[in-house]
Amino acid sequence: MPEGDTVWQAAKRLHTALADKVLTRSDLRVPKYATADLTGRRVLDVTPRGKHLLTRIEGGLTLHSHLRMDGSWKVYAENQRWTGGPTHQIRAILANTDRTAVGYRLPVLELIRTADEHKAVGHLGPDLLGPDWDPERALANLLQDPARPLGEALLDQRNLAGIGNVYKSELCFLLGVTPWLPVGALPADRAAQLPALAKKLLEANRDRPIRRTTGTTTTTGRRGQDLFVYGRAPRPCLRCRTSIRVADQGDGSRERPTYWCPHCQTGPAPAPHRRARGEGAPRTPRRTTN
Repeated sequence: MPEGDTVWQAAKRLHTALADKVLTRSDLRVPKYATADLTGRRVLDVTPRGKHLLTRIEGGLTLHSHLRMDGSWKVYAENQRWTGGPTHQIRAILANTDRTAVGYRLPVLELIRTADEHKAVGHLGPDLLGPDWDPERALANLLQDPARPLGEALLDQRNLAGIGNVYKSELCFLLGVTPWLPVGALPADRAAQLPALAKKLLEANRDRPIRRTTGTTTTTGRRGQDLFVYGRAPRPCLRCRTSIRVADQGDGSRERPTYWCPHCQTGPAPAPHRRARGEGAPRTPRRTTN
């Protein structure tokens, strides 16, 4: 699932391929922009904002995209075979004389005025990998609703931008609390650590092909043990050997598989209608790459 570090990598690849080059082909395969033609315009830059991508194009235009669960941008050299999926899944093509960027399964794709970017991303909280990062503001945002479960608050991009389901589970493990703990019940010393810890995890992984949290916070990270809890149910916890559990968590509109160790993490368990699962095949975390 694309999270802040994955989107940062995608922006870096797109910027390298497209920035300061004139488009020789543009094809936006969504009805609203099907007739838009960006050919002949220069790409100025590609900037990540949380989980959003902003491709700025001369003439005051920005192509705004969001990957959500399954979207991806692939970059291909001339004559290289496109391998991101079937043709009907392509939503955007941007090409110059050297490279072609192809957007697959993009659930959000809109062409907006650069001056109106705030309408697309202005609601976001401080970006963990962005120049606007503000740990004090991020923590204050999280604590605004003290009764809200920590896992839900971390996923709310209005609080801080860049955390997805993987980092939600991993952060809660590293803080030693369950994702169902009310934010206001998080001990003050751990709450103070949260913003810096979240930033450390994303920064450590933004240049890695394989996401790793164990090697980020300890010296014992090994291949096959890249994450502490996410995707590991019902395998044993890397610290205490208790079976990792998994249950759905969400606000009712979207349920996300959430992993935790019942021994290492204190706090409430999931409600009975979201029964924990500790048996069966583990869910393998996916990382969308380009």
